[in-house]
Amino acid sequence: QVQLVESGGGLVQPGGSLRLSCAASGSIFSHNVMGWYRQAAGKQRELVAVINSGFGTNYADSVKGRFTISRDNAKNTVSLQMNSLKPEDTGVYYCHYFENGKLYWGQGTQVTVSS
Repeated sequence: QVQLVESGGGLVQPGGSLRLSCAASGSIFSHNVMGWYRQAAGKQRELVAVINSGFGTNYADSVKGRFTISRDNAKNTVSLQMNSLKPEDTGVYYCHYFENGKLYWGQGTQVTVSS
């Protein structure tokens, strides 16, 4: 089992910045993928950004150039720096961990971009 604990999120004005962090604990496999998905009200959960243990990354087109994902393999943490936030970035952000066909989710953290 893997447990994911998220922190960060909150309310920010358009154009502002937020940083999300997620710490993984439990049976961590050295080769894994961690990242973030989000779900806006009434919409399906969608990929925001993921990063593998070799630091390869993948971003949704809507966040490229604004968001940066990073990880610390020694601490089993993943972070998402979100800049130039837009109202359409509003949603619940979920930390994600995947390895060997197993998928785990964090509890989610709310991000609201509004003036």
